[in-house]
Amino acid sequence: MKRIVLTGGGTAGHVTPNIALLPRLQELNYEVHYIGSRDGIEKKLIQELGIPYYGISSGKLRRYFDPKNFSDPFRVIKGYQEARKLMKNLKPDILFSKGGFVSVPVVLAARHCHVPAILHESDMTPGLANKLCIPSAAKICCNFPETVSCLPSGKAVLTGSPIRQELLTGSRLAALNFTGFSANRPVILVMGGSMGAAAVNDAIRAILPRLLDRFQVIHLCGKGKTDPSLSQTPGYVQYEYIKGELRDLFALADIVVSRAGANAICELLALRKPSLLIPLSAAASRGDQILNARSFERQGFSKVLEEEAITEEVLFNSICQLYEERESYEKAMEGSSQSNAIEAIVDLICQLTKK
Repeated sequence: MKRIVLTGGGTAGHVTPNIALLPRLQELNYEVHYIGSRDGIEKKLIQELGIPYYGISSGKLRRYFDPKNFSDPFRVIKGYQEARKLMKNLKPDILFSKGGFVSVPVVLAARHCHVPAILHESDMTPGLANKLCIPSAAKICCNFPETVSCLPSGKAVLTGSPIRQELLTGSRLAALNFTGFSANRPVILVMGGSMGAAAVNDAIRAILPRLLDRFQVIHLCGKGKTDPSLSQTPGYVQYEYIKGELRDLFALADIVVSRAGANAICELLALRKPSLLIPLSAAASRGDQILNARSFERQGFSKVLEEEAITEEVLFNSICQLYEERESYEKAMEGSSQSNAIEAIVDLICQLTKK
């Protein structure tokens, strides 16, 4: 039996793609272990699945001044020593890293122990953690064609991002029952997210009466961001967060309005959902969502409306135009090579474990 170590953490986006790979890896009889931080979100998510989990010390790699910049390098060094010990004990055939700060000492330890490492970079341009890991990687999986040319020749592979397969099994009928919507009117799914969602939420609510003349609206607002005054509005439902029913809501949605986080938009691509992307502004991020969104726009998968350009009229017209042209977006997504990421990534893993 082949043995694989998965790593990645800090945010759900550094964990859920690893989780998406698990069923296929287990089908192929890989023995799976996970190395993450001691207290990160990844610990709970992985332990719930019954996967052996090992926590190591982890320090954040910052580009800005913070007093912890003086202590965290020692945590990274300690994490590296702990990861080396785990690598020697586990003796994995391969490492797959989804990134995040905890992945750096794990990838470096794998190199020291001659374990091939595959990285996955979600965004158009590599984050700091992956930049540090690239010299130690055998292959680097990418979501965007533009990323391939930015990476060392021969290492980059365009795969897309692995998504949870249950998202592909949604029931439109179950969603109609859940929301109480009519089957005869189109549906918009708005995914503001829990981080930086206020601008999207406010913009949608400002045009809600006009939208409801043509559409029904499902609004995922984020924790603490629902509007009680709208709770009885016909044709409009709002939720802080949806878990099990999300696949059904996707099945019901004709179009989606979303931020442009890499994992989120790769899910929309796999589900063939035309989207209006409103990326997090450069003032509130390193600008990766803007790059992600523009790549999807160039490939014909999405329309893009930057936050600074939003007016009520522009937003309403953009949504209506997306709906009218939705078939052209669906056709472009059907021809994408990035929509079968699990098989592409697992094929790479199998190739490197045979060597």
